[in-house]
Amino acid sequence: MGLRICLVTPFAWSQPHDVNEHVAGVAGELRALGHTVVVLASSNRARDLAAGRRALLDGLDADVVTVGPAVPISRRSRIGVPVGARANLALALALGRFDIVHGFEPGLPSLSYLALRDAQAMTVATFLNAERLGYPPGRAQRDRLLGRIDALVATSEETAEAAANRFPGHYRVVSEGIEPKLFRPGHKRDLIVLEWRPNERSLLRGVFRALEELPDWELLLLRTKPLAGRPTIPRALRDRVRVRTARDGAARAPLLAETSIFVPALAGLARVRLEASASGCAVASPPGVRDQPELAGAEVARLAEDPEFRARKAERARADAEGQSFADVARELDELYRSLSERRQAPPRSDDPLADRPWVLCDLHMHTSWSNDCAVDPADLIMHAVAIGLGAIAVTDHNVFGGALETMALAADHDLVVIPAEEVKTEGQGEVIGLFLREEIPRGLSFVDTVAAIKEQGGLVYLPHPFDRMHSIPDAATLQRHLPDIDIFEVYNARLLFDAYNDEALRFARKYNLTMGAGSDAHVLQGVGTGAVRMRAFEGPEEFLLSLRSAQVLRRPRSLLYLQSLKWMAQAKERVR
Repeated sequence: MGLRICLVTPFAWSQPHDVNEHVAGVAGELRALGHTVVVLASSNRARDLAAGRRALLDGLDADVVTVGPAVPISRRSRIGVPVGARANLALALALGRFDIVHGFEPGLPSLSYLALRDAQAMTVATFLNAERLGYPPGRAQRDRLLGRIDALVATSEETAEAAANRFPGHYRVVSEGIEPKLFRPGHKRDLIVLEWRPNERSLLRGVFRALEELPDWELLLLRTKPLAGRPTIPRALRDRVRVRTARDGAARAPLLAETSIFVPALAGLARVRLEASASGCAVASPPGVRDQPELAGAEVARLAEDPEFRARKAERARADAEGQSFADVARELDELYRSLSERRQAPPRSDDPLADRPWVLCDLHMHTSWSNDCAVDPADLIMHAVAIGLGAIAVTDHNVFGGALETMALAADHDLVVIPAEEVKTEGQGEVIGLFLREEIPRGLSFVDTVAAIKEQGGLVYLPHPFDRMHSIPDAATLQRHLPDIDIFEVYNARLLFDAYNDEALRFARKYNLTMGAGSDAHVLQGVGTGAVRMRAFEGPEEFLLSLRSAQVLRRPRSLLYLQSLKWMAQAKERVR
């Protein structure tokens, strides 16, 4: 079954660009595999913008949808996407109901960054150039973006290494891809093509010197970027040196087909080198050329003077290009996309097996005097919970289980269900709550060992305040790795300083179809019940999970300053005693 895939490019679709070539080639091959693919981009062409508006009105019935006018972007610029383009992007993501949103070069302030940040679908980020990693500048913003990306892709090991410094994680390396039918060897002639960059004068001088000794050869200086200027050509070589601009593959293909030797720029486009290799060019890029650009000239001279050596180099280059077609890249991405779609949990069933049970209010996160930062007596907690109408509570003291046991024993004569639980501090990966436990779990275990200890007791794994950056929390990689182990994901915690942390948890839970929970995290009686769920009455962990799938999260906040003041006062009284 095909997936609905959205590819987002940061660069104007109306202008040639190596990223757009990659996106267009991959999109075509993914469609050939049976997927529905929509490319979202900007453009400066009026007809593209008009077509984009029509597509948004028609429900994205187009292969490419332009969501707004293009604005100049660079690795040093700030976010500058127009408000209208942002609104259209949000509308497109909502209308598309995509399974996968794939953003390219999200290290730039662009549509790609916004799409990955705001998408509700599974997300993939591809980095193509190690120089496009400057945004967002703040680590907190980068961590937030990284937490919303499900897979990281790079088009070279060098780019993956550079990207990992800014966006840590495991990178899958794929080729930039080419169209084999377009790039094939033709009738070769004595032609050298050098990918020209204005600031690489040493490289150009070395090739000029070699050309002086090769009277039968011609040199073409290839400009692959706009506004690249024009090089100074020695008078003695002017009849054998030409300059040409070719910014897209279609323009470069016939030229490379007849080229015998290709000299890549030191900071050139990896795509152009791949195209030259597929076209059967001998690539003059000897070891050490970055430190000594003049070595390229010596390599050119040797290749020109030794046809057998040139043929071997050309054959080797063509062999390296095999398996790097857009079709090959699409197959790799197809495998990645399908693995990500399996990570998402199945949506809850529409029927409610506990529909005949009464509704109860349940606060899934609170503390007693057994926690070192709380002075609430278990007996007082029971009386207060019953008085405010709670039907169930989970006692989740910090790293101790005695409070839950004491509260359970005291609640035996009351109409109140007490879930025995513990909030366990892991080693460097935040806290994990175990519900329906039988015995205490020690603090300081790894995240995976803590989860295993909960499961061994037949308990449920409840992840509290997963995005509260005011406290220790699991990193993005740990969260992604243990998604199948998390039974309940806390989407509302009444004690968080910033609502944005709860909003992030809710977005995350919706994205992965996680079972949602909520709690007050109360440390004083007045905070109990400020966060809760309305759920069907249950017996045991199995029915508890079934009930949560049809539960409603209730936000009943009180002043955090007021509650925190009460907590400090209670702690001060304890110290006085």
